[in-house]
Amino acid sequence: IVMDNYATHKTASVKNWLMRRPRYHVHFTPTSASWINQVERWFAELTRKQLRRGVQTSTMQLEADIRSFIERHNQNPKPYRWTKSADDILASVKRFCQKVQDL
Repeated sequence: IVMDNYATHKTASVKNWLMRRPRYHVHFTPTSASWINQVERWFAELTRKQLRRGVQTSTMQLEADIRSFIERHNQNPKPYRWTKSADDILASVKRFCQKVQDL
């Protein structure tokens, strides 16, 4: 399981759940890792374009819909690209830091 470093993934209840499942191996991404955001974006697209539009009445049907989406997506794959400039991102971080400082 790949998870970001968000604190909720490290709570006692999550740790206990994982301890009861020794076959699971958790890998945490570095803080602010941008690649995980792209993976999350892909799953959001799967949800929006395929899963919310359909009605899956079984696990087999759900799996078939996911595979169908992957097949269509891979026929004309396009990389996810950042649309903000570095200056825009840094300005956003600065605004956030100012908000936090004012609290």
